Amino acid sequence: MNNEIQNLNPQCIWKNFYALTQVPRPSGHLEKVQQFLLDFAKTAGVEAFKDEADNIVMRKPASPGMENRKGVILQAHMDMVPQKTPESQHDFVTDPIEAYVDGEWVRAKGTTLGADNGLGVAAIMAVMEDKSLCHGPVEALITADEETGMFGANALPAGELHGDILMNLDSETWGKFVIGSAGGIDVTATLGYKEVDTDKDDVAVKVTVQGLRGGHSGLEIHEGRGNANKLMARIVFDAIDDIDARLCSWHGGNMRNAIPFKAETILTLPKENLDAFRQTINDWQELFNDEYKLIEPQGIKVTIEEIALPAMQLPIEIQDNLVCAIHACHDGVIRMIPSYPDVVETSSNLAIIDIEGGDAVIKILARSSREDMKDYVVDTLTSCFLMAGMKVETAGSYGGWDPNPNSEVLHLLLKVYKDLNGEDGIIQVDHAGLECSIILGKYPHLDVVSFGPTMKSPHTTTERALWATVEPFWALLKKALEEVPVK
Repeated sequence: MNNEIQNLNPQCIWKNFYALTQVPRPSGHLEKVQQFLLDFAKTAGVEAFKDEADNIVMRKPASPGMENRKGVILQAHMDMVPQKTPESQHDFVTDPIEAYVDGEWVRAKGTTLGADNGLGVAAIMAVMEDKSLCHGPVEALITADEETGMFGANALPAGELHGDILMNLDSETWGKFVIGSAGGIDVTATLGYKEVDTDKDDVAVKVTVQGLRGGHSGLEIHEGRGNANKLMARIVFDAIDDIDARLCSWHGGNMRNAIPFKAETILTLPKENLDAFRQTINDWQELFNDEYKLIEPQGIKVTIEEIALPAMQLPIEIQDNLVCAIHACHDGVIRMIPSYPDVVETSSNLAIIDIEGGDAVIKILARSSREDMKDYVVDTLTSCFLMAGMKVETAGSYGGWDPNPNSEVLHLLLKVYKDLNGEDGIIQVDHAGLECSIILGKYPHLDVVSFGPTMKSPHTTTERALWATVEPFWALLKKALEEVPVK
């Protein structure tokens, strides 16, 4: 065991978090972590089962004398976003995460850390195994595949949960208590096409945009971080127009809820235009770094590499329509919430582009805290890609979580937070999607708040957890469970 992490306080959470880092759990590959959680529950002596939606549910009875308290559901998700640096050889399906302490932060070597939402799961495990805690009836709901479509929450069976209060442990800023979040929907545009032969007198190049920060498309979309697909669209659009370039393939981004930090295209062009295009690539790199110098200070890299000429490429009319649609597609913030002007209301993330071999697929995650605005952004995206002759489908829609400032559990948490820390907590509405809205749709009686320790840059290889905030988070959770009101 990594002694640095093992020795962090509170050890009851950090030892569980370390154990989670040793179990591969990327979205879509959860068999190992599900068995790990079931084995843990058996060792801890609490009831546990996997439900029909692949969620893990645990139940711990009330402490003696606290049977009349309201039941609490502690909720987190078991999966993590699998992102790695270009040089990393990590296999998320088989390899453990290499976590380490770096000053005041816990990080991972070359990959996402999985503190989103591993720290929430670790805290639930700590509650389940601690025999000294005082609490009413406690349930754990550890959901499956939250990061790829909230599938576990969407398929949560009715009648499975018995609690009155839901404490979601999937927020990333200590001292802030989330009482509302945006809804979202996946938009996918597809097109099949018949490839044509490349011109044997042309040359081929691979163009790469990389070095961007990426980030969480809900929590960090307002920062205006560079989207590798949108930057690449500017290059390709210009190359087609100015130097007679042709598109062979395009691959950018790999997660719907992550701002893409890398994109690659393969282009063909007349040999006599190659030197000019090399200079154009240098110009684009200089321009992008000037545009984003305060947002992407680490430096955006735009590179060109001559490669073997592919046999096939896109036909001109398909190429032009696709590139124009990608270039025109909205990415980023559309509107802020009028009543919460610091919070994004509506956005879209041009997350994934895969064009090659006769198939074009474009995937976008649209978010909004208003259903009418969510419908609007879907309609605008649909219109954009329909004009390119693409088929557009939506899936995984979930509604927003309407704030309830009169929440009883919110005021309990604010009271306990002030008692323990000597300052007021902050009430917040997030643009990031949380499973709370989906669970509330199935269990509308629940009183819900989300909170957690501080994390930065989830969904990226710079994801990190501020370890000093985990101890006060644990103290708050324990005290709040102790003070949960009677039914």
